[in-house]
Amino acid sequence: MEGGSIEMKNLMIRVVAETSIHPGSGRSSGFVDLPVARESITQYPVIVGSSLKGALRDRAREIWPDIITESNGKTDSKLDPKVAKLFGVQEDAGDLVVSDAKLLLLPVRSLTGNYKWATCPYLLERIKRDAQRTQYEWMVEGLQFSGKPEKSTAWSNKGDNVFLEEREFRVSGKIEDTLIDTLKKLIVHRVASERLNDQLIILNDDDFQWFASYGLQISARNVLDIKTKKSTNLWYEETLPVDSVFYSLLFLRKDESRSYAGSLLENINYLQVGGNETVGQGWFAVKTLDRSESCEG
Repeated sequence: MEGGSIEMKNLMIRVVAETSIHPGSGRSSGFVDLPVARESITQYPVIVGSSLKGALRDRAREIWPDIITESNGKTDSKLDPKVAKLFGVQEDAGDLVVSDAKLLLLPVRSLTGNYKWATCPYLLERIKRDAQRTQYEWMVEGLQFSGKPEKSTAWSNKGDNVFLEEREFRVSGKIEDTLIDTLKKLIVHRVASERLNDQLIILNDDDFQWFASYGLQISARNVLDIKTKKSTNLWYEETLPVDSVFYSLLFLRKDESRSYAGSLLENINYLQVGGNETVGQGWFAVKTLDRSESCEG
């Protein structure tokens, strides 16, 4: 497939967790042997750009398989030119630039109903700046939020008090429909986005950081001896929950790769990123965010 209807110079893609996610950091933290990767300053969970780009490259090689040649009884394999152009080869960098997938909405367990999709003013400010950088004007206009939740308060459209984990938050403001409608477009599945009005909660930046740092699931995993069934390796692993919402920015270094990138993105609905693929983790729903205000999940 040579061409695509997606016109891209820079794009934002929606990245929504369909399973538990373990984007590993490679180093232990406290009693957690395998924590998720985090931004060094904010400590927010992150899907690093190299992992996301690697998953996109693997998908590209499925769409455009390696070219196999035989000569003098030897078999040689090389990348399809489209894959090489987008992702590069050892001696030449590719044209596709992939940013880290940044956190936007974090599911948090609630004792006052279904889970809440939590965010904070800083994350809203950050995605607004990224929308300006990638020329998503409708998003810039729709991400206006002038509220400043104090500690232990929240903005929500449901209830006067909200319990998240063991903590209670007093609802001090309502969220504008314009902001909710804009954030809905960052959720891939329309049926899920329709829950946002009742489930969105905007926390103080410090309160949100607490949940991002200490509110993730930690599971014990084990290796048993085949014969004795005794533990040979017990470890604790941190994961992000289903329905965590991220976004990533894609840029092209050269315009001539635009049709290749468009074809690739049109052929992607799901990507496996991160660890534990063999136990079903790491699957994301992925979709480009349309430049028109009418984009739908």
